[in-house]
Amino acid sequence: MDGLLYPAKKIPPIAKSDTEQEKASQNTTPTSLTSDFKQKVVNILLKYSSGLWANALPKLYQDAYQVKFPEDILNNLELLSDVCVVDYVSEAPRKAILYAKPQRRIDENLNVTEKVQRQDGVKATAEQQYEESKDQYPENITVPPLIIPSEGSVSVMVLELKNTNEVLIRYVGKDYSSAQEQMEDDMKAYYSQNSTVSLAQSLSVEQLVAVHAEEDAWLRARIISLEDNRIKVCYVDHGFSEFVESNSVYKLQKQFHSLPFQAAKCKLAGLEVFCDDPVLVKAVESQTCSKIFAVEILEKSDIPLLVLYDTSGEDDININATCLKALYDKSLELHLQADALYTNVRVTSVFSDGSLYCQVPSKGLSRLSEILQKLEDYFHYKQTPEFNVSLPFCGKICLFPSKGRWARVEIRIIHTRRALDVQFLDTGTVATVKVSELREIPPQFLREVIAIPPQAIKCCLADLPPNTGMWTPDAVLWLRDTVMNCPEFSMKVVKQDGSKAIAHVYLFAPENFPDMDHSVNRKIKNADLWKHQKDVFLSVTPSGTTSTKVTSDAVSALRLTSGRLEKSFSDSSRELSSAVSTIDMPPPLPLSKTGELMDVYVSVACHPGHFILQPWKELHNLEALMEEMILYYSRAEEKPVNIEKNKLYAAKIENQWYRVIIKGILRNGFLSVYELDYGKHEFVSIEKVQPLMDTFRKLPFQAITAQLAGVKSQQWSEEASIVFRNLVEKKPLVAQIQSVNESTNSWDRKIVTFLVDTSLPDTDIWIHDFVSQSLVEFSKDD
Repeated sequence: MDGLLYPAKKIPPIAKSDTEQEKASQNTTPTSLTSDFKQKVVNILLKYSSGLWANALPKLYQDAYQVKFPEDILNNLELLSDVCVVDYVSEAPRKAILYAKPQRRIDENLNVTEKVQRQDGVKATAEQQYEESKDQYPENITVPPLIIPSEGSVSVMVLELKNTNEVLIRYVGKDYSSAQEQMEDDMKAYYSQNSTVSLAQSLSVEQLVAVHAEEDAWLRARIISLEDNRIKVCYVDHGFSEFVESNSVYKLQKQFHSLPFQAAKCKLAGLEVFCDDPVLVKAVESQTCSKIFAVEILEKSDIPLLVLYDTSGEDDININATCLKALYDKSLELHLQADALYTNVRVTSVFSDGSLYCQVPSKGLSRLSEILQKLEDYFHYKQTPEFNVSLPFCGKICLFPSKGRWARVEIRIIHTRRALDVQFLDTGTVATVKVSELREIPPQFLREVIAIPPQAIKCCLADLPPNTGMWTPDAVLWLRDTVMNCPEFSMKVVKQDGSKAIAHVYLFAPENFPDMDHSVNRKIKNADLWKHQKDVFLSVTPSGTTSTKVTSDAVSALRLTSGRLEKSFSDSSRELSSAVSTIDMPPPLPLSKTGELMDVYVSVACHPGHFILQPWKELHNLEALMEEMILYYSRAEEKPVNIEKNKLYAAKIENQWYRVIIKGILRNGFLSVYELDYGKHEFVSIEKVQPLMDTFRKLPFQAITAQLAGVKSQQWSEEASIVFRNLVEKKPLVAQIQSVNESTNSWDRKIVTFLVDTSLPDTDIWIHDFVSQSLVEFSKDD
């Protein structure tokens, strides 16, 4: 019924000013009402067992009887009090809910006593009915908002999407999907025992209800529309809608209001401009719906911005970047044909496993040249800083200045807020660059730029010995010198390896084509380049290449990324060769005086007898130093490294570069190192070590070895160590140094200090007191 759009809903009273109240009083006009008129009002109210807003009555009356409703009655609702209960919800006369008194006909001959008795009885019944029904309405059901997960790894299930800016997801985890499953089990148990009592008596749009769905499941839902005996609901925890019968809809009990609605919206980063593109939407839908993904949350807002990752296979797949490829112009893709011959081929990069990238003349390459020229002309008249990248994320396509022109790059790894790895889409080169060097693609060029598939084809030299494995430094350098110094080659495709997306090819210098004996393949195969030399190791450079075996690509990154890189790092690269003999030590780290307070950060906590502090005020300097180390070592030219025990080096550990001292040289090609700024002991491959440059020796080593004052030195139990670790590790604290045990080497210096947790507003926690109390408790348990 149309009238169902007007059910009464209780709201907080709205205060009215004195002037407004006086005006309303002036407009109140007593009216003599006929019994016929009152009966018609009753007929309308009887349709609304949960009550009807008074201001909805005139329209319903006129629709039902084609007679205008007397407006002045709304200012004096007591005139209807003998036929209905008037429940005022504010001081404004019109702000009232009307309830019909259950009587067949108005009898004007009732005496006063009978009228009062009937009115009181009916009012009590109406009020009881209202109390029973009012919490069915959403205004009276308070459901807490969904909190976006902030810690640890986050996973989501994709439920549905209208476009890439409205993707419906459900978070997976203890306080999310697991809590939802538990709630639905509890609903099933409750309604199985109380289905008759809990059956919803009246329904309205936007009402929250419990629905007995298929397969005997009980789900929370919101009513979308009412059509005769069919009710359309949206399941607030699952995101989908369907029609259900009225006998499957039940009152949602209060105990099922506490869990936030689990179906939430998100946006997919990098796809915003193309959010409604049907090709893209179809690609995202096929890749994501009803699947679980790991996510990176870039922006926390009402509709958060996410990057989805498929982690089910050996390699993590960036879903956002993968789906963006659906927008490629298929006519610009280049597919190499087996046994085909290609000329004017340019080798654009060579990696340390012998793989290489080539450019073949094509329609796509010509189109790329045209659009890059458009960008060059556009930026000539525009200030490029306005297109600075403010929110970098993995898979994002940007522009980077290379050899005097703009090049397309994809962000692969983000090291810090200043430094990240990119892969040049059209040369294959991987390099570490500064975020400040990247530029956004102007919106008017975005579709054209994205539509061109990458113009670099990954290849490997065919028919090389199958047991070659990792290439030796000599073999890599020979290949780079041979192919990078020649402007073009001819190429014969032997086969295509679709699983690895790599072509097996023969390369020929122009004058040698098609003489197989003089191909690059035969020359490198016959050269004496495959014996690994002892104690000579290649340094590690940009990670994020497509091969998991790649350990060094610095030469290609240096030579191929851009003229700017070559120029800015040529001097520092030459400095690397002389750095091996450098023995300069950083100045010692200044400490506060005994008894004074010092802000610190605890980077490592083993037990109260051994933990590592870092001075809080120097953390930003350490962060800046490590960013510079990433940028430098990822671009520096490869040089042999002589490893000596107790000497300082730079080591790459999990995509970061650290200042370390060598503590031991192992037989299997690994080194035992100590991180001088973080106080950790690590094992690293000898290939991941480079000399520590003088410029990185100026900042004092930041790790301070410490033991806790105020407790007796002893052999700490595992329980006590865990308690201590949970109290201090990875936390900012205040230290009060009691004593300093000096040493010749700054990393061997040790302090004895009190620690204070000042994070609580009213109370400072002295860690030694807490540890001492815990020791007493542990001794009781023993």
